[in-house]
Amino acid sequence: MSAKNVFYAQSGGVTAVINASACGVIETARLYSVRLGKVYAGRNGIIGALTEDLIDTSLESDEAIAALRYTPSGAFGSCRYKLKSLEANRREYERLIEVFKAHNIGYFFYNGGGDSADTCYKVSQLSESLGYPVQAIHVPKTVDNDLPITDNCPGFGSVAKYIATSALEASYDVRSMAKTSTKVFVLEVMGRHAGWIAAAGGLVEDHDIPVLILFPEIEFDQVRFLAAVKAKVEQYGYCTVVVSEGAKYPDGRFLAEQGTRDAFGHAQLGGAAPVVANMVKEATGYKFHWAVADYLQRAARHLASKTDVEQAYAMGRAAVEFALAGHNAVMPTVKRVSNDPYAWEVGEAPLSEVANVEKFMPRDFITEDGFGITPVCKQYLIPLIQGEDYPPFEHGLPKYVTLKNAAVERKLSVFEL
Repeated sequence: MSAKNVFYAQSGGVTAVINASACGVIETARLYSVRLGKVYAGRNGIIGALTEDLIDTSLESDEAIAALRYTPSGAFGSCRYKLKSLEANRREYERLIEVFKAHNIGYFFYNGGGDSADTCYKVSQLSESLGYPVQAIHVPKTVDNDLPITDNCPGFGSVAKYIATSALEASYDVRSMAKTSTKVFVLEVMGRHAGWIAAAGGLVEDHDIPVLILFPEIEFDQVRFLAAVKAKVEQYGYCTVVVSEGAKYPDGRFLAEQGTRDAFGHAQLGGAAPVVANMVKEATGYKFHWAVADYLQRAARHLASKTDVEQAYAMGRAAVEFALAGHNAVMPTVKRVSNDPYAWEVGEAPLSEVANVEKFMPRDFITEDGFGITPVCKQYLIPLIQGEDYPPFEHGLPKYVTLKNAAVERKLSVFEL
C-alpha cells in the first residue's frame, strides 16, 4: 500500500509566523518521504478540504518552502469557517473523510486556535467511526495567546514585540510634543477575552513611560480610569493608554462592540480606541491621538521575535513527528523549563483538554489597580519577545515568497457549503 498523504490547513486570523509552522510541517514530511506521501494544503483553510480544493506542495522547490519561515500571513489562504457540531452538520465531517479517502490522506494537521482544535478533535473521532482512521494533530497558532496547557502560542511573541515597540516609539513621539500638543495617546490592540497582547504594552514602563492598560479581564471603571489618566499627565506631562479590543463594561458590553457578528459568531469588535480617547477628551480636555494596530500587529514579520519563529517551526515539525509515532488527537505545546536563562521544550496536550478552552491572564500578572502588569508578568513576557529574525531585504523592502499553489485534480462531485 502506498504511503498515506498529508493534509495541512491554516485557520482563523493569520500571524507573522504561521508560515514558519507550515514550513516545519512540510520540510519534516519531506524528510520522511518513505513513510509519508505528498503534503496537500487546503486552499483557504478547511474550506479547501470541503470543496476538494487542494494544493500540491510537492511542486514547490525546497527553497520556496524554506522561504515560508520568514514570510508572513497564510501562504495557502486561511478562513473563518467553523464546522458545527457532529449532530448539527454531520454532512461536512463526512465530506472531509470522503475527500481524505479519495486522495489517500491519512494525516490531518490543522494550524489554528481554539475553534480549529475543536474541529481537529471531532475529525479524529468521526474518522474512526466511519472506518477511515485519520491521525489528526492540531498545530497551535493564535496571537491572542489564549490556548490552554501550552506556555504560549506561536504568533503571540511577535505581536507582543510589535506592540511593545510601537508603544515605546509612539510614547517618545508624544513625550516630545506634550507641552503644546498631544498629551494622551491611545493604542488599541487585539484580544477579545484575554489581555495578553495588551499586557505587552506594559513593558514600556521599564523605559520610564507612563502607561495604563485596559484588560478584558478587568471590568472597565470609567471614573477610576479617568482619574488615573489625569494623575499620569499631571506627573509626566503625558500618558499612553493600551486598550484591548475586548475591554468591557461591568455589564459585559464591549467598549468596541458594533452590534455585528463574525463568521464564528463572535461579536465584531473594533473601535475601543476612539471611544476611550473621546472619553478622555470630554472629561479632561486633553488633546489626544489614537491608533488601531489591527492587521499591522499580526503581519509585522520584519519585527518578528526569534523565539516565536523558532517555536512556530518546532510546533510544525513536532506535529509530523507525533503523527509518525502514532499519536492522534493531540497538540504539540511549548513547555517552559526555566526563565533565566530562558529554556523551553516541546510538550504534548490531548485535544479533549484544548478544544474550546480559553486561557486568560492570571490575576497575579495584573497590578492591584488593574491598569498595569506585575514583575511576574514581565518575567513571563520578556523571553517571548527576545531575539531578532529579520527576513531578507531587497531594494529596501522585505523579500517574501509567493508559492505556485498548484491545484490537485478533483475526483469528487461539487460540494455546496
